[in-house]
Amino acid sequence: MMYNSNLVGMTCVNTSQTVTIVPRLEYSTCLLDSIIEVLKRKQIEIKKLNQNFMELDDGDHTFVKTIDFERTIVFSLETLSQIQKIIHSISGITSIPKLLPLTIPVIRTLSAQLFTLLPSCSQNLSELSVHLGSIVLDSAIITHARFDFSQSNLESASLLNEVKLIVDSKISKQYPNVDFSKAGNN
Repeated sequence: MMYNSNLVGMTCVNTSQTVTIVPRLEYSTCLLDSIIEVLKRKQIEIKKLNQNFMELDDGDHTFVKTIDFERTIVFSLETLSQIQKIIHSISGITSIPKLLPLTIPVIRTLSAQLFTLLPSCSQNLSELSVHLGSIVLDSAIITHARFDFSQSNLESASLLNEVKLIVDSKISKQYPNVDFSKAGNN
């Protein structure tokens, strides 16, 4: 019996990659959920702290750093919520190379922002980006998909800008008596 060993090898690799994508995606979802939970707890903690500072503040804006920390946490939560929606919208292996590439630069950006503030979250985000990156590559190999990294970067930047506007609005509403332009100069 004659057969093409290269074809058999490729079939085995593709089957193996297909079988491992679902558990890795499930693990990535669980990891994302755990990161979000940690950030939610931190948000509650920092929000209480900022409320206490607001009550004690005599107008010198000494708590602006904690407000910036809260802004970073809220920004991370809002962004990860968007990523969660993207992951939950995956309908099959062919949708992975279309949906997930934009999430990887976003997650790396969040990881960098949280590096000194919450190192364990930063590390988990780095792990998440690696897992999602491997899922994207494997699904692209299986489906013969191509993706444009520059387009993914544009989509990532757009998502981050959109979330930044939302977060800035939320923080401004939460602290209406704080002049952030003056507070930033202290």
